[in-house]
Amino acid sequence: MPAVELESDPIALYLRLAERARVEGIDTAPAALATADAAGRPSVRIVLLRRVDARGFVFFTNYDSRKGRDLTANPRASLCQHWPTLEEQIRVEGPIERVTAVESDAYFAGRPRESQLGAWASDQSAVLEGRPVLEARLEEIEQRFANQPVPRPPHWGGVRIIPERIEFWYGRSGRLHDRLLYTRAGNVWETSWLFP
Repeated sequence: MPAVELESDPIALYLRLAERARVEGIDTAPAALATADAAGRPSVRIVLLRRVDARGFVFFTNYDSRKGRDLTANPRASLCQHWPTLEEQIRVEGPIERVTAVESDAYFAGRPRESQLGAWASDQSAVLEGRPVLEARLEEIEQRFANQPVPRPPHWGGVRIIPERIEFWYGRSGRLHDRLLYTRAGNVWETSWLFP
C-alpha cells in the first residue's frame, strides 16, 4: 500500500479516494448508515450515497421510514464505507439536515420510473400484510400517474450528513493499520493519527 497522504481538506481526500476506487471497479455508493431513535436505540442499514461535496454526504429516503423517524428524533448520523479489495474504510459522523426541495426534486426526476412509482406505493418500514397489498398499491399508483411524469412524494427526499469527524482507515500488515482522523473545529479541519 502506498504511503498515506495528508490533505488539509478531508472531502477532497474522500473524493480522490472514491474516484480511484471507481477506476478499480468498486461501487462507491453503498454505505452503512447508523442512526439512533429518541431513546438512543441504534439501528444500521445500507444506503446509497448519491452526492458528496463540501457541504456533506447525501442519500435519499422516505422521511416516514424508520431511519427518517430516527433522524427526526435524533438528528445525528454516522456512516461507514468499506472497500475490502483496497483495504480502506471511511467513517463519517455529524448532524444531519434535509436537502432542499429543489435538490430532492432534481434527483427524483432522474430516477427510473419504476423507482419513482415505488416511492409512492411503499410505506417504507411499516408492517406489510403481504406482497399482494404492495402490488395492488403499485398498480393503483401506476394508474394514477399513467402517461404523465411522476412527481416527488412530499414524504421523500434527501438527507445530508454534515461531517464533524471523518476517519480514513488503511489496512496494514500485522493489523497495524493507519488511521487518520479529521475533526472539524469551526471552519478548520484538525488532523490526528489514531492507534490501530
